[in-house]
Amino acid sequence: MSANASEERFNRAVTAYLRQEVQAPAAAVSDFLDIIIEDARRLKLDHVLADLERMRSASIQLTTFVKSVTTDGSSAQGQAENFEAFQRRLRHDLRSPLNVIKGYSELLIEDMDADNNHPLREDLTKLRDSADQLLAQIDAIVTLTRSEQTPQESRAQQVGFVEDVLRTVQPLHVGSAAPEAALSSRVLVVDDNAANRDVLARRLTREGHQVVTAANGASALELVATEEFDLVLLDLIMPEMNGFEVLRRLKATEHTSHVPVIVISALDELDSVVRCIESGAEDYLTKPFNPVLLRARISASLEKKRLRDRERKFIQDLEQERQRSESLLLNILPQIVVDRMRDGEKVIADRIIDATILFCDLVGFTALSQELSADRTIELLSRIFSAFDRLALEHGVEKIKTIGDAYMVAAGVPEPQADHVLRIVTLAPRMLEMVDVVAKETGLKLQARIGIHTGPIVAGVIGTHKFVYDVWGDTVNTASRMESHSLAGRIQISAATRAALGNRFELEPRGMVDIRGKGMMETYFLKP
Repeated sequence: MSANASEERFNRAVTAYLRQEVQAPAAAVSDFLDIIIEDARRLKLDHVLADLERMRSASIQLTTFVKSVTTDGSSAQGQAENFEAFQRRLRHDLRSPLNVIKGYSELLIEDMDADNNHPLREDLTKLRDSADQLLAQIDAIVTLTRSEQTPQESRAQQVGFVEDVLRTVQPLHVGSAAPEAALSSRVLVVDDNAANRDVLARRLTREGHQVVTAANGASALELVATEEFDLVLLDLIMPEMNGFEVLRRLKATEHTSHVPVIVISALDELDSVVRCIESGAEDYLTKPFNPVLLRARISASLEKKRLRDRERKFIQDLEQERQRSESLLLNILPQIVVDRMRDGEKVIADRIIDATILFCDLVGFTALSQELSADRTIELLSRIFSAFDRLALEHGVEKIKTIGDAYMVAAGVPEPQADHVLRIVTLAPRMLEMVDVVAKETGLKLQARIGIHTGPIVAGVIGTHKFVYDVWGDTVNTASRMESHSLAGRIQISAATRAALGNRFELEPRGMVDIRGKGMMETYFLKP
């Protein structure tokens, strides 16, 4: 970097330092006085108004003079004025109004010594302390003023943390990326200057906001990590961790990235503004800020956040509805069938070469339901069929439907399964066991019978408004007959199922059974 560029950058650092350490606190003192005067008028404390107005005039004189000194980061040293004379004048012009503010505040506090609960005592004490702190900064504005007697190295050391911020927010390389009432929200104010924090907190609280303050970047990050905020007002020039680093970390964390941040800084160069906005800041204000403008920016930021929150909530609700619809759809149709329909298939129909069908019927349930109330009947069926649903899911078979008090499942659909017979035959005994458990727990006479058959089927979706996945064919009819001709508490399988099953289960031959509509068929009972 050239000497001229370095000198220019140093001048900007000095100017920012003066705004941060003198001009911003001076403006805070003026704002604080406005608040105290408003309170005095509201409380009808007319006897203190004259002194408060004198202090207010002194604060205006102070802020006007400080602004003139910090306009370009240098002094208004006269041509015929040596440096020592200039320093004395500068110190005098800065200290005089502050001494007025401090003197009158001390007099008023003394008058209130007899009343520790005086409504203005605490605020006047804060005002006096702020004046003391600002007086301590006067030497800084004198020392940092350009002169041959102040080496650049010494000045650079005093504004080192300001220049650190300037380096952090230096420009990216080419190609990188009448006010309405404020909306009540929870706001975090981050500033290392106590007077700035207090004034902002007081003003925001008056406008209905809940305000939390943090004196440094680390405390701010801890607060945002554990509490919810609608807005962060962030000072940029802070020791240890500057505001830009706080902003970067907030926007890099998923939990806090949505929280809007308004940067309030003594740095007024365009580079700083652009970099903060590019890094996620909602807005940027320079110190000292206009309270009316700040209120408008806060309201705008909060309104945008509310719109974004509403949009996020709408998207979340849509996603929940989509998941709910997906869940309901999967309760009706198999996943692979749903996928095919989404891919544009209009007719879902498949011829399955080999599948196994199971029917289970609750024996005597029709008569039993006459003795039970409607609620008890539905509750009992729901308990049993819900248990069947869980078992079907565990065994990887497809529930087809319920027909009254009968339950139908299929294996090998909608996708082929080499072990479809085994899946159904291992499911069947567990279904009988479940019915026995419910019978013992309720004291009701409950039994089930099951029929199973294996063979080719047709499977597909019917309906346009109320979809249903179903299976058809002689295999389905035969499985239904196997169930109706079975015995209570037994599992009857056909010869086709027996052949496909092999010798993996013990079977009890039942012999030739006259299956209505099918003639004589060889069947077997699965041994318990």
